[in-house]
Amino acid sequence: MDQICVVTTVVDARSVADVLAAAAVAGRLAACAQVGGQVDSTYWWRSGVETSTEWSVQFKTSPDRLTALVDQIRASHPYEVPEILVSRVESGDPGYATWVHEHTRP
Repeated sequence: MDQICVVTTVVDARSVADVLAAAAVAGRLAACAQVGGQVDSTYWWRSGVETSTEWSVQFKTSPDRLTALVDQIRASHPYEVPEILVSRVESGDPGYATWVHEHTRP
């Protein structure tokens, strides 16, 4: 199986999540992106605890496209310190992995 990476971020508006998802897929940095429903996040920011509503975005990509995808997310992200988490999938459906690889070719 070709390895797959899953990159996750959160943003403060559904429209921003949709733009990040569409840009990554259109640019072939991700084979697909999923925007998740609203979540309430509680976190430390500037010496205090804050709570806000956010939308998550998960991108599926190939390892060789990972750096470019993370760079694009970071450059387009509205947060001063964006959450960008990368997970490497240990196993999965080989056909899906091939599909991800094929659809992240420039």
